[in-house]
Amino acid sequence: MRSRWGEDVGTAIKAGADVSVSVRMNPAVKAAITTISEDAWTMIEYTDAVRDEASGQWVSKAEVAEIPFTAFRSRKKAERTTGRLVVRRIPDLNPKNLEQPTLFDTFRHHAFFTTTDPDVMDTVVADKTHRGHAIIEQVHADLKAGPLAHLPSGVFTANSAWLVLAVIAFNLTRAAGVIADQAGRLAKATTATIRRTLIAVPARLARSARRITLHLPQAWPWESAFARLFTTTHAPPSAAN
Repeated sequence: MRSRWGEDVGTAIKAGADVSVSVRMNPAVKAAITTISEDAWTMIEYTDAVRDEASGQWVSKAEVAEIPFTAFRSRKKAERTTGRLVVRRIPDLNPKNLEQPTLFDTFRHHAFFTTTDPDVMDTVVADKTHRGHAIIEQVHADLKAGPLAHLPSGVFTANSAWLVLAVIAFNLTRAAGVIADQAGRLAKATTATIRRTLIAVPARLARSARRITLHLPQAWPWESAFARLFTTTHAPPSAAN
């Protein structure tokens, strides 16, 4: 963990808050992980898949365990922080290992440090709670790669208005992706992908006999998704009870 994080963690703890921060796989963390006994791992299954950055694959199951850990050991004794090192391990899905199986299962480890009391959050709950950090970080990255790339301006009120509009557009775009392709790629795609596949469509409008016809590309792979989105959003209102 970077030294500045140590200052932030110390400030948060002094204010009476608990912290949960991801840690790098430095020698101290790796050494701590090797001390975890095999029977300490607990299987955990997420409601949403976790994207493994190293393999680029979606993983829905993992094992978690924890051990006591002291963070910021390189700092002065008064600035060191004791807590829990929660570790999530997933099978190594690197395709390079598929042609030559190993004698033992290999895993990749992802760890975070937390000061939350185990009586408040056990290992599984702490891991699921911390995973929420990754979700919001993906949202931030999506916004920064889109409308928030134009911020900031020199006018505070303009920044505020633009942020509100950006969030509205983000939510509407994500909703469109889920409606159009609930069980497929668009349900978890970035807003840039949804804009490219469903919004920036090379279509042509034609008017005839007071009717509007939308001519879409032939052999378009997103035809079904677009039709589902169009039908759902233009459906007549439900009858009042």
